[in-house]
Amino acid sequence: MTRTPPPGSPASSPADPPPTPPPDDKDWTWVLDRRCPDCGADVGSIPGSAIARRIAVWTDPWQSVLAGEDVAVRPTPTTWSPLEYACHVRDVCRLFDERLRLMLTQDAPRFANWDQDETALAERYHEQDPTAVMRELAVAAAGWAASYRDVPDDAWERPGLRSDGSHFTVLTLGRYGLHDLGHHLHDVGVDIP
Repeated sequence: MTRTPPPGSPASSPADPPPTPPPDDKDWTWVLDRRCPDCGADVGSIPGSAIARRIAVWTDPWQSVLAGEDVAVRPTPTTWSPLEYACHVRDVCRLFDERLRLMLTQDAPRFANWDQDETALAERYHEQDPTAVMRELAVAAAGWAASYRDVPDDAWERPGLRSDGSHFTVLTLGRYGLHDLGHHLHDVGVDIP
């Protein structure tokens, strides 16, 4: 993305970070109870046995998105590009897989805070290689899906706590993560499969 500096100011480097989108500080846990009016995802009734398959199906479209033209171009200065959303989805898959593993191996773990906007800047999402992100997202999604396929029957209600105190079970964590995947497809103009 090219930005024109104001007259009289030094030229911006192409590596300058893009403007930061407004922080998304909403508590999205309500998606566990009702359909999201924005993306249409209704994750609250998805059975645990279907989560692994949904992870695969809801991350597969990113391969086509990342192969498209202008994947690194933001639609508006403060809206992530498809590349930035793909990096975020890759990291969501990694994070939720890590949190799931904690829930399966520890008693009521408390998850560290994750600032998605800080991560996007620190990891320079806007500069990442789409081909590498495509590969990394596929690996991260496959790992997370495999972890959900392996959840023992008696573990679906194991608890975990987000840093803000939100309570999840293995089942609701998977549903919550699925909404994130579906919502970000919607954000880049792709219908949820």
